[in-house]
Amino acid sequence: MQPAVDAPGARSDWVSSRPRAERARRVADGLRQQVTAGRFADGMLPDERELAARFGASRNAVREALDLLRGEGLITRRRGVGTMVALPKYGHGLDRLAGLAETLAGYGTVTNQVLVAEAVTELPAAIAERLNVPVEAGGVHLERLRWLDGSPLSLDTTYLTADVGRGVLEGDLAGRDVFGLIEETTGRKLGHAEVTVHAVTADPDTAALLRVPAGAALFALERLTHLGDGRPVDAESIRIRADRMALRATMHRGARS
Repeated sequence: MQPAVDAPGARSDWVSSRPRAERARRVADGLRQQVTAGRFADGMLPDERELAARFGASRNAVREALDLLRGEGLITRRRGVGTMVALPKYGHGLDRLAGLAETLAGYGTVTNQVLVAEAVTELPAAIAERLNVPVEAGGVHLERLRWLDGSPLSLDTTYLTADVGRGVLEGDLAGRDVFGLIEETTGRKLGHAEVTVHAVTADPDTAALLRVPAGAALFALERLTHLGDGRPVDAESIRIRADRMALRATMHRGARS
């Protein structure tokens, strides 16, 4: 059977000439891309027979692929109901400097549960190095649990330089992005940020806060944000539920600057 047009890369030799585990993995890869791109607007996936036709794969391979995605927490399967997207995935662009609440505008109600908001007389050595200030310069430490429509989405730990942090500490930390508070209280625009994203597993404390099993996959986003003049003022470490967020960017090929 020939694969459907909407299954790019699918080949009829998936059916018999390759190990079933490999075929299942390839079907899972294709379905994962469709799920994260929002292809199933009503949250329901086609039945196994239709998926097998789309991907030119056997129903056994499709069944194993669905089991892989269920193990990732991406879908749920219920007898008599079918296969459903477990939770919507929200896109967070990496090609624009924006706070998470800005990014999620229009997706639902974003709130922040403030866990820590305090001035500190000394910064952790690694943070002071990132912010290019002495440890004894002190600063402001924030920890917030980000909620979207009543479900926890991310745990954000932030250190700000003392001069910038004082104004932020007096702002609406439950309802505002830190980026907006920085620009409002300092009267200065943010310039750029360096961002590193890697995968981690949830430790028991983080898992309890985010309501995921210990060991669940998380995105770890480390971000150092600078004012327009280049001075670093905001060092963040964000743990994001990987089952609820997809990180996206538009990239253009060209010579390195």
